[in-house]
Amino acid sequence: MTKTYDRYTYRVTWSGEDREHVGLCAEFPGLSWLDTSPEKALEGIRRLVKDCLRDMRRNKEDAPEPIALKNYSGKFMVRVPPETHRMLSIQAAESGVSLNRLVAGKLR
Repeated sequence: MTKTYDRYTYRVTWSGEDREHVGLCAEFPGLSWLDTSPEKALEGIRRLVKDCLRDMRRNKEDAPEPIALKNYSGKFMVRVPPETHRMLSIQAAESGVSLNRLVAGKLR
């Protein structure tokens, strides 16, 4: 059976400042766990999220929705300066593609 905290997005990276591995959870940006190995950092952040979720349930707070469970439409709006919009429109026209296709290609 999948535990609720298993559905969240975890990442482990190196912290040069702390000179240790740091475990992070995208849905809980205020939480982190430092440890000597990446495995221990992951174990620590998972345990911390589990404890946080238990406290949230106890306090009748809503837990963040796991990113993996969200549905995405594939559409989002980005605001850019008018000069950037013009430049991208010219590039798209010169390439014979839509502005949407040009920008989507740049995001890959």
